[in-house]
Amino acid sequence: MKFTFFICIVILSTTAFAQPPVKPNTWVFLLAGQSNMAGRGIIEPQDTISSERIFTINAAGQLTRAKEPLHFYEPTRTGLDCGMSFAFELLKHIPDSVQLLIVPTAIGGSSLRQWTGDSLYRGVHLLSNFREKAEWAKQYGTIKGILWHQGESDANDKDTPFFHQRLTNLFRMFRGITGDPNTPILLGELGSYSETQDAWNKINTMIRDFPESDPQTAVVTTADLKDNGDKVHFNAAGQRELGKRYAQVFLTIQKQK
Repeated sequence: MKFTFFICIVILSTTAFAQPPVKPNTWVFLLAGQSNMAGRGIIEPQDTISSERIFTINAAGQLTRAKEPLHFYEPTRTGLDCGMSFAFELLKHIPDSVQLLIVPTAIGGSSLRQWTGDSLYRGVHLLSNFREKAEWAKQYGTIKGILWHQGESDANDKDTPFFHQRLTNLFRMFRGITGDPNTPILLGELGSYSETQDAWNKINTMIRDFPESDPQTAVVTTADLKDNGDKVHFNAAGQRELGKRYAQVFLTIQKQK
């Protein structure tokens, strides 16, 4: 009887931990930007489902099986982001041998000026944290792309005129960190529900035009997605759809290559 009880404990303890992904077959994606990438949607049971093929990093800097919420930097603001939806959609279209490592680095309210200046914001040095997480991820796999959503904090008369140049500079920094000048970066549009929509539309116009100056970028559309009631953040359904669209855009880029 004692022997049987011991065996049960061993089985439970060994299955509680994710097995490390196999480096040659692991695709790494970094999530960066501000709150709509960090996620403010309501997490439901369907969002907490994990997969043996999807990994992430936890607040202690450890590799773990991924599930929502992925972002952990703002404990009082955590919510559903688009990362797991992106990963699950991608798994439908890539070889079964490939595993995914989804790495969160987005901080709500952060501006481009703060990112390029590596500002300490909400307790995080934005660019240094991105670099740290990217270097950590490289030990497990190959960085295949960056999912970027930001611009709400730059939608004002002071920052909008510098948006394109700051974004250009930041993406150059990102690719310096990844070590690949051709790392794909996917840009999500801002929502179409803002109380200051004219200001957001100016940012969206620059986002849509950005691939003309940077062919290694692509745009993810959001015009039909809904907010969670605050006129700022995508709701849970919007986040799930946003993740699928990021995946579809990435797959299109892969086919073109």
